[in-house]
Amino acid sequence: MESIDDVVLNFSPASLQILNAVLAIVMFSIAIDLTPDDFRRLLKAPKSLLVGLFSQFIILPVITFIMLLITAPSPSIALGLIVVAACPGGNISNFITHRAGGNAALSVSMTAIATVGAIVLTPANIALWGNLYAPTREILRATHIDPLQVAVTVGLMLVLPLILGITLNVLRPDITAKINRPLQWLSMAIFTLFIVLALSANWGFFLQFIGAVFTLVFIHNALALLSGYMTATVFRLSPFDRRAVTIETGIQNSGLGLVLIFAFFQGLGGMAVVAAAWGIWHAISGIALASLMSRTEAAR
Repeated sequence: MESIDDVVLNFSPASLQILNAVLAIVMFSIAIDLTPDDFRRLLKAPKSLLVGLFSQFIILPVITFIMLLITAPSPSIALGLIVVAACPGGNISNFITHRAGGNAALSVSMTAIATVGAIVLTPANIALWGNLYAPTREILRATHIDPLQVAVTVGLMLVLPLILGITLNVLRPDITAKINRPLQWLSMAIFTLFIVLALSANWGFFLQFIGAVFTLVFIHNALALLSGYMTATVFRLSPFDRRAVTIETGIQNSGLGLVLIFAFFQGLGGMAVVAAAWGIWHAISGIALASLMSRTEAAR
């Protein structure tokens, strides 16, 4: 059987552009539920925001590295997990936080600031942890990540829709009140469907290797959610904010991960399967967790 480290998946430039557009729609669907006042309140009390970013960009990559030392997966799988951990919070984390009864404004603020920070922090975390972990070092030596290209991708995919969505909500709240919930559900469905369809051309490889990957993705996602909860608890955040930090840490932007993997790593099999599995599983685990959380109101 062909090694997962030798498999290169097919993913056309057109598919990447569609993926960017899909992620932009998801971000826009969240942004239309927010106003500038939501962010002003966070600026007056930035502790939760800083704790969330610390959990996401420091704690999660460290835990990922420890997990790799213990489980020792194939190099491409390991680098896929590192890439996912280095990405900012996923757009759907905002939707899931809202469903969980957590601080959606905090979640979106984390996503927005982490997204801008990802221009530097995502390549830096990939380089740091990928080079520290010996099995992935050789893959990185053959790869060049262009920060400018990452910046443009992130800006068009996440930052611009965020600004447009908030602007629409300020100018025409009557429109956003009608479309926000249907658009959130529709964008979630479109994102999930795209991941499945985009991998259909590689379905044989995906099914061949998903068994080796899924257990690691399950553990990684569980550790991410747990680390977010524990970090927020240690810093004594309110339950309202703790839900946002937990979900924001455990719901990573695997869509951005896929974009980076196909743009810079030529669709390396183990990496792509990890990001795709994350894209499907974290939505399931996140929605399940939100359903449990939403049964009780979070104290603010």
